[in-house]
This record gives sequence, C-alpha cells and structure tokens, in this order.
Amino acid sequence: MKKFIITSIAILGVGTISGQNVTLNVRLKPIQTLVVNDGQKIVNLDYVTKDDYANGVSSNNVDHLKIFSTGGFQVKVKSATSALQSGSKNIQANTIRIIATAGSDAVNGAQYAQGVLLSANEANLVTSASGGVDKKISIEYKGAGSNTYIDNYIAGQDPTIYSTELTYTIISQ
Repeated sequence: MKKFIITSIAILGVGTISGQNVTLNVRLKPIQTLVVNDGQKIVNLDYVTKDDYANGVSSNNVDHLKIFSTGGFQVKVKSATSALQSGSKNIQANTIRIIATAGSDAVNGAQYAQGVLLSANEANLVTSASGGVDKKISIEYKGAGSNTYIDNYIAGQDPTIYSTELTYTIISQ
C-alpha cells in the first residue's frame, strides 16, 4: 500500500501554491474649471443720475462664477488693458473695484478678496485650501464715485461706453 501511495504522488505530482502581485495605482491629476454665468457675460455700470457720479455705482452678480476643483485653488482676475478707452478719452481700470463673496453654494473655508482694484495684472480674488464641485462665487463690480468720471462723457454719444475684457483664471494651489 505504501508503494501505491508513493507511486500515486509521483505520478500526480505535488501541487504548489504560488502568487503573483499586482500594483494598483490611483492616479489623481489636478482639474480646475471656471465658468462665467451665461446671463452675466456683459456687466454694465450705468451712471444715470447726479448721485451716481457722486457716490459711484455697482453691479452685484450673484453666482457669477462656477468652479470645479480637485483640490485647493486660486481664482484670479485681470483686465485686458490698464485703461478703458472711448475715442481720445480713457478711464483708468484701477478706478473699478471687484468684490468677491460666497455664492449660493459656497466653497468651505474659502477666503474672498473684498476690494481688488481692476488691473492689467492678475489679482487674487479667491483662495481655498480645499476643492469643490460646482461651487459658486458672487462678484460685485463697483465703479468710482467722487465725480471721478465727470469729464468722460463725449457729446453726441448716448451713452459714452468705455469697455474692457476681463479674464478670470483658476489655478491649483
């Protein structure tokens, strides 16, 4: 009987257990998107009354920006030019303030700039150490008071329009 068992083992072979390892990596790349609210792509600061020139005017754009970020981020803004022109006259971009605040779906722990002067150089509006999905940022544009623009109306134009393109960017932090 012993010979039969030894012969059976020799014929069938002895099974061995062996394993193979696999390395699984979860690779996360930074993704940031920033979208301007379609209904707010044109912002007007209308000076209509004597008080408007004296006190300045503002346009509050609720949920103006929508962001997606896989981690901490910064939102920046800049003007295409340092002066808004109409004919031979101009208005300095830095006479316009931009105020960022939390929108209806705010980023937890974000810090919002309260009085950035518009410039051809990028200025930081929002900083956050954490990301978020479809988070909202409200932006208020505030034009100068103190009769700063009193001599900028051009006769025969109704209204005289000074404009510039603003560029918002989002970068990972």
